[in-house]
Amino acid sequence: MKTIQTLTFAVCSVALAACGGEPTEKVGGMQAGCATRAYANIGGPIDLVDHHGERVSEEDFKGAPTLVYFGFTYCPDVCPGTLVAIERAYQQLPDGVAPPQTVLITVDPERDTPEALASYVATSAFPDNLVGLTGSPQQIRAAADAFAADYSRIEASESLAEYTMDHTSLLYLMDKDWTLKTFFAESDTNPEAMARCLAQQMSD
Repeated sequence: MKTIQTLTFAVCSVALAACGGEPTEKVGGMQAGCATRAYANIGGPIDLVDHHGERVSEEDFKGAPTLVYFGFTYCPDVCPGTLVAIERAYQQLPDGVAPPQTVLITVDPERDTPEALASYVATSAFPDNLVGLTGSPQQIRAAADAFAADYSRIEASESLAEYTMDHTSLLYLMDKDWTLKTFFAESDTNPEAMARCLAQQMSD
């Protein structure tokens, strides 16, 4: 999975330390470790449909922190593993710290209809507040561009699924104003460390 190569400026040159570690480097407004990564151009407008079939935009998520992830329901391991890690992190948040809203934006709109997403987000090991978002291919591409995320279709003719998706595997923590607060790479998703970082960021 692609994890960080599509972020703008010089993020590619920064080693993402495990969340909870001391900030080690600052480039283009980003500090590695559990620290604010200030990218005003990450997390722009979205125009999508949720798993109930209702049209939503970023305005529907303003007012509370939101954790955004790009994935797809046919993903065999990384996506479900990440969502399970998120739920485990939420379970370790201190008393008085509410979990952020949790959003899965599909990168596979061909298969991930609202109905398919509704079944997927109901998985018991995933966050209770998980919202699945889909849309037209153009809407999904626009949403990915807003987060500097990338994805591509990989043909898998020998698989029953026929194809899979390669995609940026980052978790974006947006603040109540839909501005990027921090992000987690795939290597940062240790539940205990993520819980510490989320608690720190949401209490700032």
